[in-house]
Amino acid sequence: MVKKQADKETGFLQGLLYGLIPHAGCIAFVLFSIFGATAAASIFRPLLLKSYFFYGLLGLSFLFATISAIFYLSKHKALSAEGVKKRWKYLSILYGTTISINLLLFFVVFPYAVNLSAPTIQVDNVDNLNTVVLNVDIPCSGHAPLITTELYGLQGITKVDYSIPTEFKVQFDSSKISKTEILSLEIFKEFKATEISS
Repeated sequence: MVKKQADKETGFLQGLLYGLIPHAGCIAFVLFSIFGATAAASIFRPLLLKSYFFYGLLGLSFLFATISAIFYLSKHKALSAEGVKKRWKYLSILYGTTISINLLLFFVVFPYAVNLSAPTIQVDNVDNLNTVVLNVDIPCSGHAPLITTELYGLQGITKVDYSIPTEFKVQFDSSKISKTEILSLEIFKEFKATEISS
């Protein structure tokens, strides 16, 4: 009984680890963005600019989990179809935790963190404020901080609200920047942006 409990705990911890490790770059970028460490965030920027990066992270999570499962099954002399059937609880905890961590990061942590890191920008004249809602072709919410960081880098952007999966509500001062200038942002060459509404 104690051994089964230890297997469950080990499977959970390994699943947690294998769910987090591949996203270390995304997590670091988000944290550095929140705390204003621009130079540090720029280290991870090139990785996030690759649209296929997201799929690689998912694959890496499952690769780590699978390698761990193979070592575990080998150690317990259960590296066979029969062994998988006998150790299904451990394997389901390992893979279930890995999947859960990925979902938690993509649907809760990254979306919350990107809106949390929004700077407070003073508005000179509220009559000049306009809003445009953009659909940006990002592969996952881990790329949202990259988009908001680029938008806030433009003179005249006053607020950006991100909603999963790909929506950015951009408030701007029309006396300082136009909608066309926003849409011509360099980042939108890699991640296409289309206007939903204004």
